[in-house]
Amino acid sequence: MENPTFRPAVSIVIPTHSEKRWSMLVRTVASARSQDYPSAEVVVVVDHNPEMFRRAQRELPGVTVLENLYTQGVSGNRNTGAFHTDTELIAFLDDDTVAEPDWLRNLVAPFTDPAVVGAGGGITPAWEIDRPRWMPDEFLWAIGGSYTGMPTTTAPIRNVWSASMVVRRETFMAVGGFRTGFGKLGGENRPEDTELCLRMSAHAGGHWMYVPDAVIRHEVPADRSTFSFFLRRCYAEGRGKVQMAGLLDGSESLGAERDYLWSLPKSVVRNLAAATRGRGVGHAMQAGSVVAGVAAAGWGGAVETVARRRAARRPAAVAAGAAQ
Repeated sequence: MENPTFRPAVSIVIPTHSEKRWSMLVRTVASARSQDYPSAEVVVVVDHNPEMFRRAQRELPGVTVLENLYTQGVSGNRNTGAFHTDTELIAFLDDDTVAEPDWLRNLVAPFTDPAVVGAGGGITPAWEIDRPRWMPDEFLWAIGGSYTGMPTTTAPIRNVWSASMVVRRETFMAVGGFRTGFGKLGGENRPEDTELCLRMSAHAGGHWMYVPDAVIRHEVPADRSTFSFFLRRCYAEGRGKVQMAGLLDGSESLGAERDYLWSLPKSVVRNLAAATRGRGVGHAMQAGSVVAGVAAAGWGGAVETVARRRAARRPAAVAAGAAQ
């Protein structure tokens, strides 16, 4: 139940990097400023793009506009904004999202529990074109959406996504924020938000909450609705999760991924059964996509594992050569 006397101050940080996303950024900022739980400050951080920085200063009145103070990439971008704020809670939105008016209010509610270190909300894909028939519900994460298998009511969860996230400032600052240099940059897509969630939980002995009623719409452009993008995204996720495990406590950090993989055969069987009952070829296509997605992620994980082992052997080989 919502506590009317619980009103912590919240700042909203929105990272951005390209003027190609300007119209989306404007919509994101408008939705952040239209929340029925008003934020103390809306901060837009521009990632090493001076021209866009100047434009944002000119055309986003009432918004704090900063330049990324750290290495290029979304992690440093978010940290720049977060470290600038001084509120008890810090919220994050991506620059291609639109938050529902009650988004922030719903995400703040779980923080009445002092054990909650952060919370994330439901993400609804906003397709530029029709959703592909081959896209399985279990893989909507590949285009930045909430997927089948996530809680349907407010519940504890291992990690949330930074496209829709609120963190307890004290814990966020204690762990140093997002890991700079590990995150999304260009074609690389690494799980900097999952990595942050795990570090914050471990530091505070607390947990995260998923609030499906705290809804944002995440824009999905046409070029992200292709099967080739889907495979590339799954491959990148496989590589990124192995990289994340190397930064944390090895395979123990991937327990949620293993549980997720074990749930996927049911999806394949369910879709194939629906297809054989004449409910449309789309179900057969979705079954095939699940198999293809798992294979791409597995291949990415294998490639990264081999690369890490080779990198680990290289210093030893150099040292052995020097000793001869």
